[in-house]
Amino acid sequence: MWNLTDKTALITGGTKGIGRATVLEFLNLGAKVLFTARNEDDIIEFENELKAQNLNATGLVSDVSIAEDRMHLKDWIEENWNTLDILVNNAGVNIRKKAMDYSEEEVQKVLNINLYAPFQLSRLLQPFLINSKNATVINIGSVAGSQDVGTGTPYAMAKAGLLQQTRSLAVEWAEMGIRVNAVSPWFTKTSLTKGLLGEEERMRPIIERTPLKRVAEAEEMASIISFLAMEKSSYITGQNIIADGGMSINAI
Repeated sequence: MWNLTDKTALITGGTKGIGRATVLEFLNLGAKVLFTARNEDDIIEFENELKAQNLNATGLVSDVSIAEDRMHLKDWIEENWNTLDILVNNAGVNIRKKAMDYSEEEVQKVLNINLYAPFQLSRLLQPFLINSKNATVINIGSVAGSQDVGTGTPYAMAKAGLLQQTRSLAVEWAEMGIRVNAVSPWFTKTSLTKGLLGEEERMRPIIERTPLKRVAEAEEMASIISFLAMEKSSYITGQNIIADGGMSINAI
């Protein structure tokens, strides 16, 4: 069946953009969802919106780059589920600058949230993924991880590392019943990209380079993530699905 009925899922960065769309998609497919955000007001607002739609999910204030916050997620899962079927490492951040303009703290921030935190959270929650006996980890990458798209070097480094993290863990954890995959979006319509998408001159070459001639909707990414979370994708692991409207194959 094409559903996630009674599957337990943790989605980091779940109140905005792709994370938000994924929370909604998972809930509509029948999953039990725990999501995170760094802002408590965002969590309360989203929980209330979900309740108005007769949907129920739990939000926790958490910065996944902080060890104490990751431990809080572990404790919640242990107390409430003691198993985890789906982990979506979606939380991310970027600072767009030229390489020589970054401070050391800015570089560390981008690397910590986009690369180190998913690794540490996946390791921390591995016992619960093993308990599932049929678990999946889905890392949200970026086309910046495989080619230069002007996002800034630290972000590109982090996303490239996340793709190799995906491949390596997929091999190591396969015998434990854990699949690990990645999704790499191109420009996607979210609240975080709203400003950039409104700049016609900057967007024109991006749209022209993209064969489908448009940016993605967050819901389109959520659909791919949901497929990788389902047992229908049970023979897929260690893969990176590039969802870019054909941009990366367009040489002209």
